Amino acid sequence: MGAKLWKGAVGIALLLAIWQLAAVHYDSVLFPTPVQVLRSWWELLAGGTLGAHIATSLARFVVGYITAALCGIVAGLLFGWFAGAWLFVDPVIQLLRPVSPLAWTPFIVLWFGIGDIPAVVIIFISVFYPVLLATVAAVGRVEKIYLRVAQNFAFTRFQTLTKIVLPASFPQISTGLHQGIGTGWVFLVAGEMVGAQSGLGYLIIDSRNNLRPDWLLVAILTIGALGLLLDTAVNRGEKQIYKKWGGAKR
Repeated sequence: MGAKLWKGAVGIALLLAIWQLAAVHYDSVLFPTPVQVLRSWWELLAGGTLGAHIATSLARFVVGYITAALCGIVAGLLFGWFAGAWLFVDPVIQLLRPVSPLAWTPFIVLWFGIGDIPAVVIIFISVFYPVLLATVAAVGRVEKIYLRVAQNFAFTRFQTLTKIVLPASFPQISTGLHQGIGTGWVFLVAGEMVGAQSGLGYLIIDSRNNLRPDWLLVAILTIGALGLLLDTAVNRGEKQIYKKWGGAKR
């Protein structure tokens, strides 16, 4: 763990050094230095602007991600269990899945108006598909011997799904959850850039309109840092689930 931390610190230090060297060759109005961005970061943070945008984006993301993850897991368990029904649904999913969530934005705005809900819906769409497909595939790969054990103990279908199939499928489901973190966070920011009046995506547009590249870089770096923290949080949550179900997570 210690080696991982110091190597990561070295990588960040190298990035900052390259950034500083590159900024020397450009006007600070076009490409601010790390020190200028740090000052602007403190300016936005002290003024409360950055904190408000972060809180808004995180709230939207948490609602959209958790809702999509729960719906994707439940639907995936059912369709994975009832494979015949999945044959009817799979073509529809494969038809809709490649469509960017942003393509639905005009309809989403018409149906839900302007505000938090459109961004949450965009997150839901981007997270739901990877979680659903990962869960369906995972259920289909559950060892038959596990199901025989459930039959021997006279488990109901609900008990079999929750106590046997879900724990056995979770390692692959977690892949979908991680993929959903990345796609959901990306499309949250994109959704906020389209029609929202707050959030980190809106801060990017506002920075552009005000010709503040330092604010723009503050928003970009904050988005990256929060994405890393969210992925870490999900990873730690998975470790707790693995421990509860008697597994191990690297």
